[in-house]
Amino acid sequence: MNEVRAITIFVRAATLGSLRKAAVDQGISPQAASHAVMQLEKELGVRLFHRTTRKLSLTEEGQRLLDNVQPALATLSFALDDARRSKEEIAGPLRVNAPRAMSRSLLWPFFLEFSALHPNVHLDVQFDDHFTDLVGERADVGFRGGSPPSGGTIARKLLPIQLIVCASPAYIERHGAPQTIEELDGHRCTGYRRANTGKQAPWEFLIGDEIVYRDMATTLCINDTDAETEAVLAGLAVGQLGSFSATSPIRSGRLVPLLLQHVTQREGFYIYYRHRTEQPLRVRTFIDFMVARIADNRSFFFEPSELRAAGGVRRVR
Repeated sequence: MNEVRAITIFVRAATLGSLRKAAVDQGISPQAASHAVMQLEKELGVRLFHRTTRKLSLTEEGQRLLDNVQPALATLSFALDDARRSKEEIAGPLRVNAPRAMSRSLLWPFFLEFSALHPNVHLDVQFDDHFTDLVGERADVGFRGGSPPSGGTIARKLLPIQLIVCASPAYIERHGAPQTIEELDGHRCTGYRRANTGKQAPWEFLIGDEIVYRDMATTLCINDTDAETEAVLAGLAVGQLGSFSATSPIRSGRLVPLLLQHVTQREGFYIYYRHRTEQPLRVRTFIDFMVARIADNRSFFFEPSELRAAGGVRRVR
C-alpha cells in the first residue's frame, strides 16, 4: 500500500466530506478512493470514518489522525512546490568548482557578471586545482583545463589551450631572444609547479608531428599561473604560458611570442556537469551563460596566422 497516497485521499475525503469528491479531486475512481481508505484502516487497525449512504464523518481515531497528519502533509506539499519552483525560478544555491590556475584571468570576471545579473542565485565557488567529482563534492558545475573529464559527467570543450614561449620586450632588449629550443638553456626561465602532483611541469614543444617534453632549469618556479605571467611581464625571465594568460599581453605588445613553430595545442578548457534534465533552472542558466561568454572566445587564444604576425618583431641580441 502507498501510505502517503492513502493518507492524502483520507485527508481530502475528510475535508470535502465525501469519498466521491475526494476521488474527483485526486483524479481517481470512487472505487479506488474507497479501496485506499479501507486499506489504510486495515493497516492501522482502526475505523477512520462513520459511513452512511448520505453522510461521511470522522471517528475519534480518524479525527486524531487528521489532526496529526495535516501539518506533515502541508510541509510535504511545500517541499514539493519548492522543488518545482527550482525548475522555474533562477534562484537558490549554485556550487561551482574551478581550477585556481585559470580562474583570475579567465573565469572570475564572468562569475561576477553572472552574480550581478542573477542576485537571487547564491554562488558558492571553490577554487581547487584537483579534479572535482561533482557527485562526491556535491557541486553543480565544474571547470577543468587539460584532458576532458570522464566518469558520468557531460563535458564540453570551451577553448583550446596553446602553450606559448614568450618574453617581455625589456627582457629581449637585455638578453636577446632564443631562436631555437636549445638556446633556451642560456636564458632565465620560469616554471610552473602543478598543484595536483607538486612536480614542476615540463615545457612542451611541437617538433614535426610530435610533441616533445623537456625539463627546464628554471630560475623562478611558481604554483600560480597568474604570478608566473606577472614575472614574465616584469622581464625577469622567459616563460611558457597558456594562451588564456598570454593572449592579451601579446596582443597589446607587452609580451613577444617566441619559437612559434613549436607552439602546442594539445589540451583544452572544459565545462562539465551532470545531465541537464536533472538540473534546476539556475544551473542550466549558469551553464548557458558561461558557454556563451567563453566558448571559442578569441580573447583567450590565437588563430595561427595571428600568432605568427604577433611574433614578427625585431629581436635584439
